[in-house]
Amino acid sequence: MKENRIDAENADRTAGCKEPASGRNAIEIRNLTKSYGRQRGVREVSLCVKEGDMFGFLGPNGAGKSTTIRSMLGMLHFQKGEIRLLGMDSRRQRKEILRQVGYMPSEAMFYSSMRVKEVIRFAARARGMDCDREADRICERLSVDWEKRIGELSLGNRKKVSIVCAMQHKPKLLILDEPTSGLDPLMQEAFFSLLLEARQRGATCFLSSHVLSEVKRYCNRAAVIRAGSVILSDTVENLAKSDLRRVKVRKDGQEQAFVHNGNMRELLAWLGQMEPEDVLIEEPSLEEIFVHYYEKE
Repeated sequence: MKENRIDAENADRTAGCKEPASGRNAIEIRNLTKSYGRQRGVREVSLCVKEGDMFGFLGPNGAGKSTTIRSMLGMLHFQKGEIRLLGMDSRRQRKEILRQVGYMPSEAMFYSSMRVKEVIRFAARARGMDCDREADRICERLSVDWEKRIGELSLGNRKKVSIVCAMQHKPKLLILDEPTSGLDPLMQEAFFSLLLEARQRGATCFLSSHVLSEVKRYCNRAAVIRAGSVILSDTVENLAKSDLRRVKVRKDGQEQAFVHNGNMRELLAWLGQMEPEDVLIEEPSLEEIFVHYYEKE
């Protein structure tokens, strides 16, 4: 029996942007299209993030996560669509949006000759804000060395500086592109502790990631992007529900393993015809479910 794969384009939990039952949306993206000539960008991307959500944006490398984020922040000019952040148009009100957004890129790049404290204060002054107190608090939580020069820092320590720059002004919306890559497990825990505190005071967190375990643990909602298109958007709990089943069959001393997605009666009828010596049918892990969402048809 051949493996049955998800027809993601026809999945029940289709992606889109709807008005929330209560509150309002912090992020609204409608029909975003950005192409790079022959290279794939994103196509007809639509999704919404409600205020106060911890939202995971999942997809393999090259799926369009960073392109979507850079379009949201006005770093890329997109050909089609509309983006609203905190109720404001991303094109016409970009300056006001950036005052209320904390952005952390996937790669932390700073002037290598500057000291850590100089970079952090420079980021605060660029916003015209005094963030010393909050910056001190975050630096202490993340064990950031103020006196070192950027060029002396490891990837993980540059990431920590990037976290401080993104969070020190207590933004209403945090947009974080693969923020935990390069952080050790202890610092990952400290980072998510800071995010949860920000969420408690009303901030919305938009977290791009391909680390499924952290999305499952911390996010309440998530979307899956594949090949430039958002294919699913729902609660993490609902996304984990699936008709997928992991099947192991042993017959004549040989074991066959596959994933079945579809009618259970069809599977049982096939197994009956096969007359195996042993059968194991179990639910797949969240990781296996998302791997199937990632796969191309």
